[in-house]
Amino acid sequence: MCVDWLNVRLQLKELEAVSLDYLHIDIIDGNFAPDFTVGSSIINTVRKNTKLPFDFHLMMEEPSRLFNSFQVDDTDYFTIHQETSRNLHRDLVSVKKNISRVGVALCPGTPIDSLEYILEDVDLIILMTVNPGYVAKPLVSQVLKKVQKLRKVLDEQGLSIKISVDGNVNLENIPEMVSAGADFLVLGEGGLFRENESISESMDLIHEAIDKGL
Repeated sequence: MCVDWLNVRLQLKELEAVSLDYLHIDIIDGNFAPDFTVGSSIINTVRKNTKLPFDFHLMMEEPSRLFNSFQVDDTDYFTIHQETSRNLHRDLVSVKKNISRVGVALCPGTPIDSLEYILEDVDLIILMTVNPGYVAKPLVSQVLKKVQKLRKVLDEQGLSIKISVDGNVNLENIPEMVSAGADFLVLGEGGLFRENESISESMDLIHEAIDKGL
């Protein structure tokens, strides 16, 4: 959502140079969450022009209708929302069997207890730290407690599921997020795409914030 769409090719090269783990792809349908993002044709074109693996994040009602629209590698993550699937277990198993590693995302108000019976089927859990939709929404601070609780649950059960935090992740709150147990940071305008720094300069500051959290 935060890439410079007038200079995508150049910015992809910058992102590759700073060794990001994944390119996070927000796919919003304007129904489950306000606003729209780009469709599969543009996303698949980006895929052809970068070596970065993708972290697909589908914020849409009944996402299974578009499972086959994207060019997905088995090293990618493909995440759907707990709140959007009539049959969440079926959809997660389908992704894991036929598409890639699978993730499930939770909005700030959705409790982690809702994942109790599907934990063993997922590779990634995205905890939204804002309500999904537009860029630069305020952080829902209670989600930090949610990260801590989920980290404890996963550790107690011996599960190697990754925890990702998504929404207004910035230099001020990254240390708290990492300390709480987050594995992945979804970086937008407040972290990576900052007005006064290049992507490389922002990444240096992000690493410093991560070190503080560790």
